[in-house]
Parts: sequence; structure tokens; C-alpha cells
Amino acid sequence: MGLLDGTTQESYYGGTDKGNYQFVSLDDVISSFMVVYVGENKILSKVSRTDVQFHGMRAIQELSYDVLRSHKAFEQEVPSTLVMPLPQDYVNYTKIVRVDSKGIEKPLYPTGKTSNPFPIKQHTNDDGEYQFESDGSIKIQGNAETALNAHDSDTRSRFGTIEANNVNYDYDDGDLIDEDFMGRRYGLDPQHAQINGTFYIDNSTGFIHFGSDLAGETIILKYVSDGLGTDSEMIVHKFCEEALYKWIMYGLISTRTGIPEYIVARYKKEKFAETRKAKIRLSNIKMEEFTQVLKGLSKPIK
Repeated sequence: MGLLDGTTQESYYGGTDKGNYQFVSLDDVISSFMVVYVGENKILSKVSRTDVQFHGMRAIQELSYDVLRSHKAFEQEVPSTLVMPLPQDYVNYTKIVRVDSKGIEKPLYPTGKTSNPFPIKQHTNDDGEYQFESDGSIKIQGNAETALNAHDSDTRSRFGTIEANNVNYDYDDGDLIDEDFMGRRYGLDPQHAQINGTFYIDNSTGFIHFGSDLAGETIILKYVSDGLGTDSEMIVHKFCEEALYKWIMYGLISTRTGIPEYIVARYKKEKFAETRKAKIRLSNIKMEEFTQVLKGLSKPIK
């Protein structure tokens, strides 16, 4: 009863569905759980498939943040508007990089010195009184089409006119430091000691804002999804399959009455243990690669 029954090597190598043997779908996990964990003389004598599906989806969601490899990459050229929309299934970013002419990724760092507030519309009199809509709400400058639906405040506009970053390093040409301003080499903030560029995320409008020096540059957004965007995404690596069963079991018994507390505590410990095991397995540490890194750590810093 092999798992590859019905799939020939010819159909695999000639098709487009490669590498998916390492994953198992949530639907298969639910079916297996219903057969193995639910029934007569078992801890759960009767459970609806809907309940199992709910806890299975919540397990994938939580495991995606810390254990599963749910990171995605989104590449785009920065337009003249200097804004980039967040992906549809975006939860949080892990890294934003600029790609140079050699294809090398250079990290961008967020700036905490600016933002994109809602610009309130005021009267032109000396008092600067607010203008109001017919329903009594405060008027906001601009319209829905302004800056690709991202409101265009003066703060954002001024940030978009910055011509250069704080420090002039040119790694592409091999130059060391272009000393053009005093105080840039000593006592500076390390997050600004680069010319790769800066950005900030406006979560209220769902856009990433970049500095003007990044216009036309290729940007890669590496972000975390919760793994529930589409049906095809609701899969789990086989290294984490047992952890998913324990998550579902703990979620079910912890919400039911009549389950002894020691049983709940037992599955809570098993869930934690299997999650830790899955995280170690998915860390993908190879001893040969690890020893190469350790060899580099032995070099003295001069």
C-alpha cells in the first residue's frame, strides 16, 4: 500500500507537480485523524469533521508563523509613485531587499523617523479651522485615486523627495567610504550606515513606501503568510505532520466537557514536544555546512 501507487516516474518527471511528496494536505490529515483518533474505545468517541477542520486550520495558522516554511517572496520594480501594495495574503514581513545589477540581495532597513498620516483639510483663514463633510466627519485632503489609493500627506511627499541616504557606501564599485559629511563615520546609528535604501509600511492603507532613491529599483518583499490563503496552500510538511495531529487533539479535548484534566495536560505536553521536534527537523541543519560556518568563526578580527 505504497503512497506512490498510481504515479509513475514518467508522469512525475514529465509533469509540473514536483517535490510535493514532502507535504501532506490538510484534507488528508483530517481524514486520517477521523479514522485513527475518533471512535469507540478512544478518547474522542464522536467528533464532527467541521470541528477537526477548524482546529486543523488554526494549527496550520499558528505553526506557519514559527515552524513551517510559509515564507513567500514578492518581486516588483518600484514605480515612480514610490509605493508598493502589500500582497493579498500578507501577515508580516521577514525581509525587504534591493537587487543590484549582479543579482545580489541587499537588505533595506525600516525608518522610524517618518510616516503617512491622514492630511486634514483646513480653511485658508488664520485660525486653520477644519473642514467637515455633510455627515459631520472631518474632510481628508485628496481623493480615493490619490497615490494609488494611498492618501498623499505632506509628510509622505517630503520623504519621497529625499535624494540620498545617510551614508555613501558603494559596494558595487568596491569603494570604501565617501567622506562628504562630518560625523558620518563615527558615532552614527548602524541602521543608517548603508545606502541600500529605506522604507516604511503604512498598515492603514496597505502600502509600503520607499525613498526616492529606490525608484526603478527591483525590490523583493519576503513575507509570512498564515498558510490558509488557498486550498492548495493548506499543506504541512511531513516533518510536522505528527505535531499537527497533536495540535488538533489538544484543541478538541481542551474545549470539551468531561475530559479529565490530566488527559488535557498530557496532550498539551505532547503538542509542545512534537512542535519542538518539528522545528528542529525543519531547521534543516546539515553538519557539513554547520562546520564550515564554525571554521569561519575562528578567524581573528583585526
